[in-house]
Amino acid sequence: MIIGKNGFDVDALLNNAVSPEIWKNHVVHDLMKFWDKPEITNMKDGLFPTYVTNDGRVIPEDEKSPEYDAASQSEDTKGLVDRGNNYIRAHSRLTYAFGIAFHMTGNKHYLDICRKGALALLEAFDGNYGMHVTKSIKCGQFDKDYKLRTSQDLAYGLTGLGMYYFLTRDKTVLYRIIQLKDFIFNVYMDDARGYLTWKPRYLKDPEVQIVAQLDQLYAYMLMITPVLPEPFKSQWKKDMKKIVDILITQFYSERYKFFWGVDSDAHSMQLGTDHTDFGHSVKTFWVILKVGELIGEPFYIQFARENIDKILRNAYLEENGSWARRFASDNVLDKDKEWWILAELDQAAEILAIHDPTYYEYLNNTHKYWFDYMVDKVNGEIWHYVDGATNKPVERYPKAHNWKTSLHSFEHALFGFMTASKAKSETFDLYYALPEWEKPNKCIITPYMFAADLLGAVPIERPDFMPDNNQIFKVTFDSLH
Repeated sequence: MIIGKNGFDVDALLNNAVSPEIWKNHVVHDLMKFWDKPEITNMKDGLFPTYVTNDGRVIPEDEKSPEYDAASQSEDTKGLVDRGNNYIRAHSRLTYAFGIAFHMTGNKHYLDICRKGALALLEAFDGNYGMHVTKSIKCGQFDKDYKLRTSQDLAYGLTGLGMYYFLTRDKTVLYRIIQLKDFIFNVYMDDARGYLTWKPRYLKDPEVQIVAQLDQLYAYMLMITPVLPEPFKSQWKKDMKKIVDILITQFYSERYKFFWGVDSDAHSMQLGTDHTDFGHSVKTFWVILKVGELIGEPFYIQFARENIDKILRNAYLEENGSWARRFASDNVLDKDKEWWILAELDQAAEILAIHDPTYYEYLNNTHKYWFDYMVDKVNGEIWHYVDGATNKPVERYPKAHNWKTSLHSFEHALFGFMTASKAKSETFDLYYALPEWEKPNKCIITPYMFAADLLGAVPIERPDFMPDNNQIFKVTFDSLH
Protein backbone atom coordinates (compact mmCIF):
# COMPACT_ATOMS: atom_id res chain seq x y z
CA MET A 1 0.00 0.00 0.00
CA ILE A 2 1.30 3.45 -0.97
CA ILE A 3 0.31 6.28 1.35
CA GLY A 4 0.25 9.70 -0.33
CA LYS A 5 -0.13 13.20 1.04
CA ASN A 6 -2.89 13.66 3.63
CA GLY A 7 -2.75 9.94 4.35
CA PHE A 8 -4.48 8.76 1.14
CA ASP A 9 -4.16 5.13 0.11
CA VAL A 10 -2.95 5.78 -3.44
CA ASP A 11 -3.41 2.16 -4.58
CA ALA A 12 -7.05 2.24 -3.50
CA LEU A 13 -7.64 5.56 -5.24
CA LEU A 14 -6.20 4.27 -8.51
CA ASN A 15 -8.01 0.94 -8.26
CA ASN A 16 -11.30 2.84 -8.00
CA ALA A 17 -10.55 5.16 -10.92
CA VAL A 18 -12.72 4.94 -14.04
CA SER A 19 -11.09 2.59 -16.56
CA PRO A 20 -9.90 3.70 -20.02
CA GLU A 21 -12.43 1.37 -21.64
CA ILE A 22 -15.32 3.14 -19.92
CA TRP A 23 -14.17 6.46 -21.39
CA LYS A 24 -13.98 4.93 -24.87
CA ASN A 25 -17.45 3.43 -24.47
CA HIS A 26 -18.67 6.83 -23.27
CA VAL A 27 -17.71 8.34 -26.62
CA VAL A 28 -19.40 5.65 -28.69
CA HIS A 29 -22.49 4.88 -26.62
CA ASP A 30 -23.25 8.19 -24.86
CA LEU A 31 -21.91 10.94 -27.11
CA MET A 32 -22.09 9.52 -30.62
CA LYS A 33 -25.51 8.14 -29.76
CA PHE A 34 -26.66 11.75 -30.05
CA TRP A 35 -24.53 13.06 -32.92
CA ASP A 36 -23.87 10.22 -35.36
CA LYS A 37 -27.10 10.34 -37.34
CA PRO A 38 -27.56 10.91 -41.09
CA GLU A 39 -29.81 13.92 -40.53
CA ILE A 40 -26.91 15.59 -38.70
CA THR A 41 -23.92 14.34 -40.69
CA ASN A 42 -25.35 14.81 -44.20
CA MET A 43 -24.96 18.61 -43.83
CA LYS A 44 -28.12 19.37 -45.78
CA ASP A 45 -27.50 23.13 -45.53
CA GLY A 46 -23.76 22.87 -46.13
CA LEU A 47 -22.95 22.73 -42.41
CA PHE A 48 -23.73 20.49 -39.49
CA PRO A 49 -26.95 21.76 -37.89
CA THR A 50 -26.46 24.00 -34.87
CA TYR A 51 -29.81 23.12 -33.33
CA VAL A 52 -30.68 19.55 -32.43
CA THR A 53 -33.56 18.85 -30.04
CA ASN A 54 -32.90 17.18 -26.71
CA ASP A 55 -34.12 13.87 -28.14
CA GLY A 56 -31.69 14.19 -31.07
CA ARG A 57 -33.88 15.47 -33.91
CA VAL A 58 -33.15 18.18 -36.47
CA ILE A 59 -36.32 20.15 -37.05
CA PRO A 60 -37.11 23.02 -39.45
CA GLU A 61 -36.44 26.49 -38.07
CA ASP A 62 -40.13 27.42 -38.20
CA GLU A 63 -41.27 24.31 -36.32
CA LYS A 64 -41.91 24.71 -32.62
CA SER A 65 -39.58 23.00 -30.17
CA PRO A 66 -40.27 22.96 -26.40
CA GLU A 67 -36.62 23.34 -25.40
CA TYR A 68 -35.86 26.15 -27.85
CA ASP A 69 -39.11 27.95 -27.13
CA ALA A 70 -38.39 27.77 -23.40
CA ALA A 71 -34.83 28.98 -23.95
CA SER A 72 -36.03 31.92 -26.06
CA GLN A 73 -38.37 33.06 -23.31
CA SER A 74 -35.83 33.05 -20.47
CA GLU A 75 -33.47 35.98 -19.97
CA ASP A 76 -30.47 33.81 -19.11
CA THR A 77 -30.85 31.46 -22.07
CA LYS A 78 -32.32 33.46 -24.95
CA GLY A 79 -28.86 34.29 -26.31
CA LEU A 80 -28.27 30.59 -26.94
CA VAL A 81 -30.93 30.41 -29.64
CA ASP A 82 -30.91 31.96 -33.11
CA ARG A 83 -32.68 29.32 -35.14
CA GLY A 84 -32.41 31.26 -38.39
CA ASN A 85 -28.66 30.64 -38.59
CA ASN A 86 -26.21 27.81 -38.40
CA TYR A 87 -23.05 28.82 -36.57
CA ILE A 88 -19.58 28.14 -37.92
CA ARG A 89 -18.21 27.64 -34.41
CA ALA A 90 -20.83 24.93 -33.75
CA HIS A 91 -20.00 23.21 -37.02
CA SER A 92 -16.29 23.47 -36.28
CA ARG A 93 -16.72 21.95 -32.83
CA LEU A 94 -18.64 18.98 -34.20
CA THR A 95 -15.96 18.50 -36.87
CA TYR A 96 -13.49 18.39 -33.98
CA ALA A 97 -15.66 15.91 -32.07
CA PHE A 98 -15.72 13.43 -34.94
CA GLY A 99 -11.93 13.80 -35.10
CA ILE A 100 -11.65 13.01 -31.39
CA ALA A 101 -13.89 9.97 -31.86
CA PHE A 102 -11.60 8.71 -34.65
CA HIS A 103 -8.51 9.53 -32.58
CA MET A 104 -9.81 7.31 -29.76
CA THR A 105 -11.44 4.46 -31.69
CA GLY A 106 -9.84 4.26 -35.12
CA ASN A 107 -13.30 4.04 -36.72
CA LYS A 108 -12.78 5.41 -40.23
CA HIS A 109 -16.43 6.49 -40.45
CA TYR A 110 -15.69 9.16 -37.85
CA LEU A 111 -12.65 10.28 -39.85
CA ASP A 112 -14.80 10.56 -42.98
CA ILE A 113 -17.30 12.84 -41.20
CA CYS A 114 -14.44 14.90 -39.72
CA ARG A 115 -12.98 15.35 -43.21
CA LYS A 116 -16.34 16.45 -44.65
CA GLY A 117 -16.70 18.93 -41.81
CA ALA A 118 -13.22 20.32 -42.48
CA LEU A 119 -13.93 20.77 -46.19
CA ALA A 120 -17.09 22.70 -45.31
CA LEU A 121 -15.02 24.97 -43.05
CA LEU A 122 -12.76 25.77 -45.99
CA GLU A 123 -15.85 27.01 -47.82
CA ALA A 124 -16.52 29.43 -44.96
CA PHE A 125 -13.30 31.44 -45.52
CA ASP A 126 -13.98 35.03 -46.53
CA GLY A 127 -11.16 36.18 -48.75
CA ASN A 128 -9.21 38.96 -47.04
CA TYR A 129 -11.66 39.11 -44.12
CA GLY A 130 -10.92 35.93 -42.24
CA MET A 131 -13.86 33.58 -41.88
CA HIS A 132 -17.62 33.84 -41.83
CA VAL A 133 -19.26 33.09 -38.49
CA THR A 134 -22.90 32.32 -39.43
CA LYS A 135 -24.83 30.98 -42.38
CA SER A 136 -28.53 31.68 -42.95
CA ILE A 137 -30.60 28.50 -42.97
CA LYS A 138 -33.31 30.10 -45.10
CA CYS A 139 -31.23 31.65 -47.91
CA GLY A 140 -27.94 29.78 -47.53
CA GLN A 141 -25.86 32.98 -47.39
CA PHE A 142 -22.91 33.53 -45.07
CA ASP A 143 -22.77 36.65 -42.89
CA LYS A 144 -21.19 39.64 -44.64
CA ASP A 145 -20.15 42.19 -42.03
CA TYR A 146 -16.69 41.15 -40.88
CA LYS A 147 -16.63 44.01 -38.37
CA LEU A 148 -19.12 42.09 -36.21
CA ARG A 149 -16.93 38.97 -36.00
CA THR A 150 -15.21 38.40 -32.69
CA SER A 151 -11.71 37.07 -32.21
CA GLN A 152 -13.17 34.22 -30.16
CA ASP A 153 -15.51 33.17 -32.97
CA LEU A 154 -12.63 33.10 -35.42
CA ALA A 155 -10.55 31.03 -33.01
CA TYR A 156 -13.26 28.40 -32.78
CA GLY A 157 -13.59 28.40 -36.55
CA LEU A 158 -10.11 26.88 -36.47
CA THR A 159 -10.93 24.11 -33.98
CA GLY A 160 -12.26 21.62 -36.51
CA LEU A 161 -9.57 22.43 -39.07
CA GLY A 162 -6.91 22.14 -36.37
CA MET A 163 -8.11 18.68 -35.35
CA TYR A 164 -8.24 17.52 -38.97
CA TYR A 165 -4.70 18.75 -39.60
CA PHE A 166 -3.50 17.19 -36.34
CA LEU A 167 -4.80 13.81 -37.51
CA THR A 168 -3.91 13.98 -41.21
CA ARG A 169 -1.15 16.59 -41.77
CA ASP A 170 -3.10 17.86 -44.77
CA LYS A 171 -0.90 20.67 -46.15
CA THR A 172 -3.79 22.41 -47.91
CA VAL A 173 -5.62 22.70 -44.60
CA LEU A 174 -2.43 23.85 -42.87
CA TYR A 175 -2.12 26.74 -45.32
CA ARG A 176 -5.64 27.93 -44.47
CA ILE A 177 -5.05 27.54 -40.73
CA ILE A 178 -1.96 29.73 -40.93
CA GLN A 179 -3.83 32.24 -43.08
CA LEU A 180 -6.64 32.64 -40.54
CA LYS A 181 -4.33 32.65 -37.53
CA ASP A 182 -2.30 35.46 -39.14
CA PHE A 183 -5.51 37.36 -39.89
CA ILE A 184 -6.58 37.15 -36.22
CA PHE A 185 -3.24 38.40 -34.95
CA ASN A 186 -2.95 41.12 -37.59
CA VAL A 187 -6.48 42.48 -37.15
CA TYR A 188 -7.21 41.90 -33.45
CA MET A 189 -3.86 42.13 -31.63
CA ASP A 190 -3.57 45.68 -30.31
CA ASP A 191 -0.03 46.13 -29.02
CA ALA A 192 -0.78 49.65 -27.84
CA ARG A 193 -3.50 48.41 -25.51
CA GLY A 194 -1.69 45.17 -24.77
CA TYR A 195 -4.26 42.51 -25.66
CA LEU A 196 -6.31 40.89 -28.40
CA THR A 197 -9.45 42.93 -28.96
CA TRP A 198 -12.95 41.52 -29.15
CA LYS A 199 -13.88 43.19 -32.45
CA PRO A 200 -11.30 44.39 -35.05
CA ARG A 201 -8.95 46.70 -33.17
CA TYR A 202 -9.45 49.79 -35.34
CA LEU A 203 -13.09 49.92 -34.17
CA LYS A 204 -11.82 50.87 -30.68
CA ASP A 205 -14.33 48.46 -29.12
CA PRO A 206 -14.11 48.93 -25.31
CA GLU A 207 -14.82 45.27 -24.51
CA VAL A 208 -11.82 43.42 -23.02
CA GLN A 209 -12.57 39.70 -22.85
CA ILE A 210 -10.39 36.93 -21.41
CA VAL A 211 -11.74 34.50 -24.02
CA ALA A 212 -10.41 36.70 -26.83
CA GLN A 213 -6.94 35.76 -25.58
CA LEU A 214 -7.47 32.37 -23.99
CA ASP A 215 -9.31 30.71 -26.84
CA GLN A 216 -6.53 31.37 -29.33
CA LEU A 217 -4.47 29.01 -27.20
CA TYR A 218 -7.23 26.59 -26.30
CA ALA A 219 -9.18 26.33 -29.56
CA TYR A 220 -6.28 25.50 -31.88
CA MET A 221 -2.75 26.61 -30.93
CA LEU A 222 -2.03 24.12 -28.12
CA MET A 223 -3.37 21.28 -30.22
CA ILE A 224 -1.32 21.78 -33.37
CA THR A 225 1.78 23.81 -32.47
CA PRO A 226 3.78 20.66 -31.52
CA VAL A 227 3.24 19.19 -35.01
CA LEU A 228 3.74 22.36 -37.08
CA PRO A 229 6.67 22.59 -39.49
CA GLU A 230 9.21 25.34 -39.05
CA PRO A 231 9.31 28.32 -39.10
CA PHE A 232 5.68 28.33 -37.98
CA LYS A 233 6.26 26.28 -34.84
CA SER A 234 8.81 28.75 -33.46
CA GLN A 235 6.65 31.77 -34.31
CA TRP A 236 3.55 30.23 -32.75
CA LYS A 237 5.48 29.45 -29.57
CA LYS A 238 6.44 33.13 -29.31
CA ASP A 239 2.83 34.14 -29.86
CA MET A 240 1.67 31.67 -27.21
CA LYS A 241 4.06 33.16 -24.68
CA LYS A 242 2.80 36.63 -25.57
CA ILE A 243 -0.79 35.58 -24.91
CA VAL A 244 0.06 33.92 -21.58
CA ASP A 245 1.78 37.10 -20.46
CA ILE A 246 -1.35 39.07 -21.43
CA LEU A 247 -3.54 36.69 -19.43
CA ILE A 248 -1.40 37.04 -16.32
CA THR A 249 -0.84 40.79 -16.49
CA GLN A 250 -4.31 41.86 -17.64
CA PHE A 251 -6.72 39.37 -16.06
CA TYR A 252 -5.15 37.64 -13.05
CA SER A 253 -6.35 38.66 -9.59
CA GLU A 254 -3.57 38.35 -7.04
CA ARG A 255 -6.11 38.76 -4.25
CA TYR A 256 -8.49 35.99 -5.33
CA LYS A 257 -5.95 33.80 -7.20
CA PHE A 258 -8.17 33.44 -10.26
CA PHE A 259 -8.89 35.29 -13.49
CA TRP A 260 -11.42 38.00 -14.21
CA GLY A 261 -13.54 37.17 -17.25
CA VAL A 262 -13.80 40.78 -18.38
CA ASP A 263 -11.34 43.62 -17.78
CA SER A 264 -13.33 46.56 -19.12
CA ASP A 265 -14.09 48.50 -15.94
CA ALA A 266 -14.32 48.16 -12.17
CA HIS A 267 -17.89 46.82 -12.32
CA SER A 268 -16.86 43.91 -14.54
CA MET A 269 -14.11 42.85 -12.14
CA GLN A 270 -16.33 41.48 -9.38
CA LEU A 271 -17.45 38.07 -8.18
CA GLY A 272 -20.49 36.74 -10.00
CA THR A 273 -19.86 38.63 -13.25
CA ASP A 274 -19.68 37.07 -16.73
CA HIS A 275 -16.85 34.60 -17.27
CA THR A 276 -15.58 35.02 -13.70
CA ASP A 277 -16.11 31.44 -12.62
CA PHE A 278 -14.20 28.27 -11.76
CA GLY A 279 -14.42 27.09 -15.37
CA HIS A 280 -12.71 30.01 -17.08
CA SER A 281 -10.11 30.33 -14.35
CA VAL A 282 -9.15 26.67 -14.11
CA LYS A 283 -9.12 26.38 -17.90
CA THR A 284 -6.80 29.39 -18.11
CA PHE A 285 -4.47 27.88 -15.53
CA TRP A 286 -4.24 24.45 -17.16
CA VAL A 287 -3.73 26.04 -20.57
CA ILE A 288 -0.90 28.15 -19.09
CA LEU A 289 0.58 24.98 -17.58
CA LYS A 290 0.50 23.24 -20.96
CA VAL A 291 2.05 26.25 -22.70
CA GLY A 292 4.78 26.24 -20.05
CA GLU A 293 5.53 22.58 -20.77
CA LEU A 294 5.56 23.20 -24.51
CA ILE A 295 7.86 26.22 -24.53
CA GLY A 296 9.93 25.31 -21.48
CA GLU A 297 8.81 28.01 -19.03
CA PRO A 298 8.99 26.58 -15.46
CA PHE A 299 7.36 29.69 -13.96
CA TYR A 300 4.16 29.11 -15.94
CA ILE A 301 4.03 25.48 -14.80
CA GLN A 302 4.51 26.25 -11.11
CA PHE A 303 2.21 29.27 -11.20
CA ALA A 304 -0.55 27.18 -12.77
CA ARG A 305 -0.15 24.11 -10.55
CA GLU A 306 -0.46 26.08 -7.32
CA ASN A 307 -3.49 27.99 -8.49
CA ILE A 308 -5.26 24.94 -9.95
CA ASP A 309 -4.90 23.22 -6.59
CA LYS A 310 -6.49 26.19 -4.84
CA ILE A 311 -9.42 26.31 -7.27
CA LEU A 312 -10.03 22.58 -6.93
CA ARG A 313 -10.13 22.89 -3.14
CA ASN A 314 -12.57 25.80 -3.36
CA ALA A 315 -14.79 24.23 -6.01
CA TYR A 316 -15.09 20.70 -4.60
CA LEU A 317 -18.35 19.87 -2.80
CA GLU A 318 -17.91 17.13 -0.23
CA GLU A 319 -21.65 16.63 0.17
CA ASN A 320 -22.11 14.92 -3.20
CA GLY A 321 -18.64 14.64 -4.73
CA SER A 322 -19.19 17.27 -7.42
CA TRP A 323 -17.85 20.66 -8.50
CA ALA A 324 -19.46 24.05 -7.89
CA ARG A 325 -19.71 26.65 -10.69
CA ARG A 326 -18.27 29.75 -9.03
CA PHE A 327 -18.46 32.16 -6.15
CA ALA A 328 -21.59 34.26 -6.57
CA SER A 329 -21.55 38.00 -5.92
CA ASP A 330 -22.25 37.37 -2.20
CA ASN A 331 -19.13 35.14 -2.00
CA VAL A 332 -21.33 32.05 -1.56
CA LEU A 333 -20.68 28.97 -3.68
CA ASP A 334 -23.01 28.56 -6.67
CA LYS A 335 -23.58 24.79 -6.55
CA ASP A 336 -25.41 24.41 -9.87
CA LYS A 337 -23.68 22.44 -12.62
CA GLU A 338 -22.76 23.71 -16.06
CA TRP A 339 -21.40 20.94 -18.25
CA TRP A 340 -18.27 22.67 -19.54
CA ILE A 341 -17.20 23.92 -16.10
CA LEU A 342 -17.37 20.39 -14.69
CA ALA A 343 -15.36 19.17 -17.69
CA GLU A 344 -12.66 21.82 -17.24
CA LEU A 345 -12.31 21.14 -13.50
CA ASP A 346 -12.01 17.40 -14.16
CA GLN A 347 -9.41 18.00 -16.86
CA ALA A 348 -7.33 20.27 -14.64
CA ALA A 349 -7.41 17.70 -11.84
CA GLU A 350 -6.45 14.96 -14.30
CA ILE A 351 -3.43 16.96 -15.46
CA LEU A 352 -2.23 17.28 -11.88
CA ALA A 353 -3.05 13.62 -11.18
CA ILE A 354 -0.53 12.50 -13.80
CA HIS A 355 2.21 13.40 -11.33
CA ASP A 356 0.20 13.29 -8.10
CA PRO A 357 -2.45 10.53 -8.08
CA THR A 358 -3.96 11.75 -4.81
CA TYR A 359 -6.08 14.07 -6.98
CA TYR A 360 -8.20 10.97 -7.61
CA GLU A 361 -9.66 11.80 -4.21
CA TYR A 362 -11.67 14.33 -6.22
CA LEU A 363 -11.82 12.60 -9.57
CA ASN A 364 -13.27 9.27 -8.45
CA ASN A 365 -16.26 11.19 -7.13
CA THR A 366 -16.59 13.88 -9.82
CA HIS A 367 -16.36 11.28 -12.59
CA LYS A 368 -19.13 9.32 -10.89
CA TYR A 369 -21.23 12.47 -10.69
CA TRP A 370 -20.65 13.09 -14.41
CA PHE A 371 -21.82 9.63 -15.43
CA ASP A 372 -24.71 9.54 -12.93
CA TYR A 373 -26.21 12.99 -13.52
CA MET A 374 -24.67 14.86 -16.45
CA VAL A 375 -25.13 12.17 -19.12
CA ASP A 376 -28.53 11.91 -20.78
CA LYS A 377 -28.82 8.13 -20.62
CA VAL A 378 -31.87 8.01 -22.88
CA ASN A 379 -30.88 10.17 -25.85
CA GLY A 380 -27.16 10.66 -25.35
CA GLU A 381 -24.84 13.66 -24.90
CA ILE A 382 -24.46 15.81 -21.78
CA TRP A 383 -27.00 18.09 -20.16
CA HIS A 384 -26.09 21.77 -20.33
CA TYR A 385 -27.24 22.62 -16.81
CA VAL A 386 -28.09 20.51 -13.78
CA ASP A 387 -29.69 21.90 -10.64
CA GLY A 388 -27.25 21.53 -7.77
CA ALA A 389 -29.98 20.94 -5.20
CA THR A 390 -31.91 18.23 -7.05
CA ASN A 391 -29.30 16.87 -9.50
CA LYS A 392 -31.98 17.16 -12.20
CA PRO A 393 -31.36 18.73 -15.62
CA VAL A 394 -32.71 22.24 -16.17
CA GLU A 395 -34.28 21.71 -19.56
CA ARG A 396 -34.71 25.34 -20.57
CA TYR A 397 -31.01 24.98 -21.38
CA PRO A 398 -31.02 22.90 -24.60
CA LYS A 399 -28.37 20.20 -25.03
CA ALA A 400 -27.38 21.70 -28.39
CA HIS A 401 -27.35 25.39 -29.24
CA ASN A 402 -25.07 28.01 -30.74
CA TRP A 403 -22.56 27.68 -27.86
CA LYS A 404 -22.97 24.01 -26.97
CA THR A 405 -22.39 21.18 -29.35
CA SER A 406 -19.71 18.65 -28.55
CA LEU A 407 -16.27 20.16 -27.91
CA HIS A 408 -16.14 19.93 -24.11
CA SER A 409 -17.85 16.56 -23.81
CA PHE A 410 -15.49 14.91 -26.32
CA GLU A 411 -12.32 16.56 -25.01
CA HIS A 412 -13.37 15.56 -21.49
CA ALA A 413 -13.64 11.94 -22.66
CA LEU A 414 -10.21 12.05 -24.34
CA PHE A 415 -8.52 13.50 -21.26
CA GLY A 416 -10.28 10.88 -19.14
CA PHE A 417 -9.18 8.05 -21.42
CA MET A 418 -5.51 9.02 -21.55
CA THR A 419 -5.12 9.88 -17.88
CA ALA A 420 -7.00 6.73 -16.84
CA SER A 421 -4.45 4.73 -18.83
CA LYS A 422 -1.73 6.44 -16.83
CA ALA A 423 -3.56 5.77 -13.55
CA LYS A 424 -3.94 2.09 -14.40
CA SER A 425 -0.31 1.80 -15.63
CA GLU A 426 -1.56 0.70 -19.04
CA THR A 427 -0.43 1.54 -22.55
CA PHE A 428 -3.02 3.28 -24.72
CA ASP A 429 -3.72 3.42 -28.45
CA LEU A 430 -4.64 6.47 -30.52
CA TYR A 431 -5.26 6.65 -34.25
CA TYR A 432 -3.94 8.94 -37.00
CA ALA A 433 -4.39 9.08 -40.78
CA LEU A 434 -1.01 10.08 -42.18
CA PRO A 435 -0.21 10.80 -45.85
CA GLU A 436 2.39 8.78 -47.71
CA TRP A 437 5.17 11.32 -47.08
CA GLU A 438 4.60 11.38 -43.29
CA LYS A 439 5.78 8.07 -41.86
CA PRO A 440 5.29 7.60 -38.10
CA ASN A 441 9.00 7.14 -37.48
CA LYS A 442 9.85 10.40 -39.27
CA CYS A 443 7.28 12.87 -38.01
CA ILE A 444 6.21 14.17 -34.64
CA ILE A 445 3.21 12.29 -33.28
CA THR A 446 1.73 13.50 -30.02
CA PRO A 447 -1.25 12.31 -27.97
CA TYR A 448 -3.33 15.47 -28.35
CA MET A 449 -1.98 18.20 -26.01
CA PHE A 450 0.16 15.79 -24.00
CA ALA A 451 3.47 14.00 -24.33
CA ALA A 452 4.15 10.29 -23.93
CA ASP A 453 6.56 7.56 -24.94
CA LEU A 454 5.73 6.25 -28.42
CA LEU A 455 6.05 2.46 -28.36
CA GLY A 456 5.02 1.64 -31.91
CA ALA A 457 2.82 2.42 -34.90
CA VAL A 458 0.92 -0.24 -36.82
CA PRO A 459 -0.62 0.48 -40.26
CA ILE A 460 -4.30 -0.45 -40.39
CA GLU A 461 -5.77 0.52 -43.78
CA ARG A 462 -5.95 3.18 -46.49
CA PRO A 463 -9.43 4.74 -46.58
CA ASP A 464 -10.58 5.39 -50.13
CA PHE A 465 -12.00 8.82 -49.21
CA MET A 466 -8.64 10.33 -48.22
CA PRO A 467 -6.99 12.46 -50.95
CA ASP A 468 -3.27 11.82 -50.31
CA ASN A 469 -3.35 8.04 -49.99
CA ASN A 470 -3.39 8.51 -46.24
CA GLN A 471 -2.97 5.41 -44.14
CA ILE A 472 -4.58 4.89 -40.76
CA PHE A 473 -2.05 4.02 -38.05
CA LYS A 474 -2.72 2.67 -34.59
CA VAL A 475 -0.09 4.33 -32.40
CA THR A 476 0.67 2.91 -28.96
CA PHE A 477 1.81 5.21 -26.15
CA ASP A 478 2.99 4.77 -22.61
CA SER A 479 4.01 6.99 -19.69
CA LEU A 480 1.74 9.96 -20.34
CA HIS A 481 3.23 13.22 -19.07
